Amino acid sequence: MSNYVYDKAAGALWGADIAFDTDNIKAYLIDTALYTADKVNDEFLTDVPAGARTAVSANLGTKTITGRIIDAANVVFTAVPTGAANEAVILVQDTAVEATSRVIIYADTATGLPVTPNDTDITVIWNVSGIATL
Repeated sequence: MSNYVYDKAAGALWGADIAFDTDNIKAYLIDTALYTADKVNDEFLTDVPAGARTAVSANLGTKTITGRIIDAANVVFTAVPTGAANEAVILVQDTAVEATSRVIIYADTATGLPVTPNDTDITVIWNVSGIATL
């Protein structure tokens, strides 16, 4: 796969239901053996099995939308427990309620992926050209 904006998130971004630059946006480290992303139909964090979510970040920093490019500061997942390989990261509009927290971006081409957690911090470095294109 490659990095993309979920279809329903794209509509929410264009409709101003997601303010990427000001909303709380978090990253989740994902084990794709337990989650098959559905670009067209996935909409909320509840569409991603809890077991596939290995770690969650703090709110992203330095978020920008420049033209059609979405970007943010690289993300650090702190002290990720030892476990299976993780091949992707998803970005989520965090509302503190899984059923209303929108999945925004699926990314599996960042530097540092795939990664096998071993109780240490994991840094994911976004591509210099941005995380995804709207």
